[in-house]
Amino acid sequence: MIIKNGTILSPGTQEEYSADLRIADGLIAEIASPGSLSPHPADEEVLDASSCVIAPGLIDVHVHFRDPGFTWKEDLHTGALAAAAGGFTTVICMANTKPPVDNPDTLSDLLSRAQNEAIRIHFTAAVTTGLSGKDLTDFETLATLGACGFTDDGVPLKDEKLTEQAMRRAKALGLPLSFHEEDPAFIKKSGTNRTAPAVAEDVLVARDCMLSRYTGAVINIQHISSEASVALVRTAKALGAPVFAEATPHHFSLTEEAVEKYGTCAKMNPPLRTETDRQAIIKGLKDGTIDIIATDHAPHSTAEKQQEDFFAAPSGIIGLETSLGLGITNLVRPGYLTLMQLLEKMTVNPARLYRISAQAKPCVGSETSLYGSILPGSAADLVIFNPEEAFIAGNYQSKSENSPFTGMELLGKIHYTICGGKIAWDSISD
Repeated sequence: MIIKNGTILSPGTQEEYSADLRIADGLIAEIASPGSLSPHPADEEVLDASSCVIAPGLIDVHVHFRDPGFTWKEDLHTGALAAAAGGFTTVICMANTKPPVDNPDTLSDLLSRAQNEAIRIHFTAAVTTGLSGKDLTDFETLATLGACGFTDDGVPLKDEKLTEQAMRRAKALGLPLSFHEEDPAFIKKSGTNRTAPAVAEDVLVARDCMLSRYTGAVINIQHISSEASVALVRTAKALGAPVFAEATPHHFSLTEEAVEKYGTCAKMNPPLRTETDRQAIIKGLKDGTIDIIATDHAPHSTAEKQQEDFFAAPSGIIGLETSLGLGITNLVRPGYLTLMQLLEKMTVNPARLYRISAQAKPCVGSETSLYGSILPGSAADLVIFNPEEAFIAGNYQSKSENSPFTGMELLGKIHYTICGGKIAWDSISD
């Protein structure tokens, strides 16, 4: 395959230039000056990337594909389609399925079925059995089978000593822990800033940042949402704690006022907060306090979301197919981030957290071979998009449609997603 006439953005090397690419055997085989490559053999596939950016395929470290147990919302196949349509070539699935990924059989089954999909799907394992917060899972066995990290996402760890023990075991394996930070002691009802205030997040972020500093374990603060939590992560990093933080597109794009407008399609955990909090997240993205943009892609059926009782409806929204567009529209276009900086938070930094190598394998990379650079010999995992071309959010590949962004005009139309040298998404032919 040849990709012609595109602009390369390589966040790992901080390079931007015009070039043609040749892809062979799943790798980038050749990078040449624009117009210099011709098909060889004569029937070699040629993609025209005129007016488009060619970037490393995006990585999402926080998705829910609802498989097993909730496949009416999403499954591995539809989740992979949604990811590819959003420019993602690698995703990390959370462990809160039914049964949860707390045992070898469930993990092995998922890893086996994931091989059939057009993108790379990796899986975290649960920190505690049954997501109970009581007994640690068999970290060593799950890691040996292929778990790329540990999380009880959706459920906070309330036991400080257990959390410390989990950190020490994860550190010994060289794997990260990801934390859902909402202390139920401060939550009356989930889903709104009024009933689930920021302090519920702040107290656990403070605890886990300091435990990370104490143990040396790499941790990820998931879907950070409050001004104080951003400041706490900033302080922890200054103190040398190996802490990562992720922000969702909905938390840097919307405030609590969206709940009144969009109802349950703006209900998520942690909830949308104030404009002050939103601006703090943007500042954290700008100064590097927040390393990663992750979707927390959380599909739910229309019937579940359309319940009359707001608080009875499940929390969460889909996000894979709007993430890049929201980043370009709400971060790059206003001047908060450059496009290179946005891509760094969607490729290089996620790869650093999960040590994904230039060959797109999890948990085996080194600092010198991390994913995120377009170089000869690196994996042909690419997204080709026009950052100036508008599209209307909707017509999703996901089984679910629970998004407040449906119908919005966003910038950054994706033309192709290529994973392992094969086209996983083609909006031009479609």
